Amino acid sequence: MNPQQPASRTKAVLAIVLLILLGVVCVGAGQWQLRRAHAREAVQSAMQAGRHAPALTLTDQRRDGPDWHAAQVRGHWLNPFTVLLDNRNLKGLPGLWVATPLALQDSPDTAVLVLRGWVPRPLPPATLPDLRAADGPVLVRGTLLHQVPRLFDLGILTGHPDTALPHPFPATDGQPPRVQNLALDTLAAASGLKLLPVILEQSPTHDAGLVQDWPGPSLNAGQNYNYAAQWFSFATIALGAAMVTLWRIRRRPHLPLNPDAPKP
Repeated sequence: MNPQQPASRTKAVLAIVLLILLGVVCVGAGQWQLRRAHAREAVQSAMQAGRHAPALTLTDQRRDGPDWHAAQVRGHWLNPFTVLLDNRNLKGLPGLWVATPLALQDSPDTAVLVLRGWVPRPLPPATLPDLRAADGPVLVRGTLLHQVPRLFDLGILTGHPDTALPHPFPATDGQPPRVQNLALDTLAAASGLKLLPVILEQSPTHDAGLVQDWPGPSLNAGQNYNYAAQWFSFATIALGAAMVTLWRIRRRPHLPLNPDAPKP
C-alpha cells in the first residue's frame, strides 16, 4: 500500500472543486462586464436620440421626459433656494456646481431644479462672486436628467452623508449652502417647493459668469467587452485545468478497499 495515493487523490479532488469555483466566479464577472457594456450602449443610444429629437417644453402639464432629451422651460429664478454642489472639478480645476430652482411660468407654485453651471472654488481670502441669476421671466434651455449626478460620499459609510440642507432653508445669512450631493426629495422637503421629477442641465449661455461644460457618463463599452473577454479566458483556463485534473484521476488505477487482500 502506498499511503500517499489517497492523500494525492484528495488533493486532486479539492483542486478540481476550487478550479470549478474559480471558473464560475470568472464567468459571473464576465457576464457583469457584458451587462455594463450593454448599459453604456443604451445610454449612448438615448443621448443620440435626445440630441436629434425636438426640444420638450416643460410645463405643469408636461412635467417629465426621457433622460438626455433636450428641453426648455419658461419661468423665473428662485435665487434664495440656490444650492452649491461641492467637489465638482472641471478639467482638473476644483469648483462647484450652482443649482437653482426655476418657478414655472404657467404654475408659479411648481419649480424645476436647474444646474446652472460651474464656478471655480476661490482660494481664501477670496470669496465666491455674485451667483444670483437674473430677475424677471427667462427661457432656460438644457438637457433632462432624473437626478443630479452623484459623487461618492464617505459620509455614507459613517451614516452621515453630506446631503443635509440647513434648517431653516433658505439660511438666515442668505448664503447658499454647500453639499456633496443633492436629491430632489431632500430639496423639496427643506424648501417646501413642489418640484418636477426631473432636473435640467443648462445649455451654454451667459449666466453670472458660470461655465456650462457638463461631464457626461463614460460610454466606452469596448473597454467592458475587453474585460469580459479576459474574464471568460480566465474561466476557460480554470475549467480546462479542472477537466485535465479529473481526466488524470480517472486514468489512475483504483486502490482496493483492502490493500492486504490477495490479488486474484
